[in-house]
Amino acid sequence: MSILEPVAKQPGYQAPAVHKAFQLLRTVAASHRPLGLTELAQQLGYSKSTTHGLVHALLREGALAQESNGRGLFLGPVVSDLTFNSWNYLKVNELTQPIINAIRDTAGETVFFGVLINKRVIILTIAEAAVPLKISGSTGTSISLFAGAVGKVFLADAKTSVVKQLLQKKKLPRYTPRSIWKESDYLEELEQVRKLGYAVDNEEYLTGLKAVAVALHNQKGPPMAVWVVGLSSAMNTEKIDRIIDNLVAKADMLHQTLTENM
Repeated sequence: MSILEPVAKQPGYQAPAVHKAFQLLRTVAASHRPLGLTELAQQLGYSKSTTHGLVHALLREGALAQESNGRGLFLGPVVSDLTFNSWNYLKVNELTQPIINAIRDTAGETVFFGVLINKRVIILTIAEAAVPLKISGSTGTSISLFAGAVGKVFLADAKTSVVKQLLQKKKLPRYTPRSIWKESDYLEELEQVRKLGYAVDNEEYLTGLKAVAVALHNQKGPPMAVWVVGLSSAMNTEKIDRIIDNLVAKADMLHQTLTENM
């Protein structure tokens, strides 16, 4: 018998509730789209009441998450946190680097790719602009969830109630005179990001820098995003519009590449 064989197949106490919870998580993980409660119960062969109880317990623990409309279910942040140490970041870097380089070559600015872990954004891949005066960074560096454009796209994927809970624990920082520090204004900004599908940072995180970010909206692995950062003097409206169009297209390419190869 393999030491990796599930405990439920070995002699002894079977822990039926735990077994059912893991079966539920496996079913959600195997789905290519969020599953509703009724559909999930049908696939599992559980009663609606049993499925309802399991789902709500897993939602409380963060092992499951819901779409903003409160219907579709997908794996939650706790699952991402638990897999953080075993996730193949070297392979992710290998898969994303060519696409990140292509974005850099088109935009002429520095491009970052990162993930959200434990309410921090971790930079995994960088393609620096090929000009003397440029934005630089280091892989493995973490930045605040409320830092500029990338923070907006991650938070825009969360429910407003979840964002409000975060803001109760930590007030919005005033990084620069242009930072959005009022909760109502920030929530409006996140709603705009949801509608547009991208976020812009107009010197809100660092004076003299502008940024554009797009989330991958992946449901497997930690939440991911790609963003472009450049000097304000080089990032006029026309250039930002071009970057947005390219970034949205390349984000879809990144999502597809990682989904097919991870």
